[in-house]
Amino acid sequence: MSEFRVVASTDIADAGFLRLSRDEVLGPTGESFTRHVVHHPGAVVVVPVDAGGENTLMVRQYRVAVRRTLLESPAGKTDVDGEPPDVTAQRELEEEIGRRAGRLVPLATCFNSPGFTDELTHIYAGLDLTEIPHARVGPEEAAMTIEQIPLRDVDRLVAAGEIMHATSIIGLLLTRRYLEGEYRVIGS
Repeated sequence: MSEFRVVASTDIADAGFLRLSRDEVLGPTGESFTRHVVHHPGAVVVVPVDAGGENTLMVRQYRVAVRRTLLESPAGKTDVDGEPPDVTAQRELEEEIGRRAGRLVPLATCFNSPGFTDELTHIYAGLDLTEIPHARVGPEEAAMTIEQIPLRDVDRLVAAGEIMHATSIIGLLLTRRYLEGEYRVIGS
């Protein structure tokens, strides 16, 4: 198959950590077309698991974009230059739920919605947790609540629309499979 090629990219908006570009693309048969792309620094999601492997800690927080409160695994942007995703993952665990993972197991890396954004998310299981003091930053984090969710309830909560955050769902399902010995992490 012939390749598609971006032949020009023009920034048309900058909104802090997000940037919008208009990209001119040349298709494999020579046709050209335009696409708009939202450039995002990337993200991490961590599924923190208690010592018994039965429960996870999730946060319930308001998300302006969807105008509702969502139940999610701790997550955040990879927006610190040069910071490896696993370091970002530890930072987010500490900031959001006051825990540090003794082990971070990399489960998956995925594009959230490649039809319009380049956002890439790194998903981890956080194991061997220890509690640490923490202070939440920002109005959304200050209002979030922490909830203990049994991993056995994840399917029901997803089916009922209680958990709708896609990368949390991926992380929860892969974490459960990993803990059950059904998911082998590459490189392990």
